[in-house]
Amino acid sequence: MLEHFFSCPHCWETISMLLDPSVSTSYIEDCEVCCNPIQISTQFEANELVSFQAESIEQ
Repeated sequence: MLEHFFSCPHCWETISMLLDPSVSTSYIEDCEVCCNPIQISTQFEANELVSFQAESIEQ
């Protein structure tokens, strides 16, 4: 697992998530600070994170 730090697109606080390098995927996870949903998209190549996006989801 890889810990990745980024800014929440809702509250702009720095948060971290554990990412699994064996899976390049897209999923929804709530911010640990403001609890709003975030669309997370990752892409890994040779167990290296090559792309990461965190986008807000309108409720």
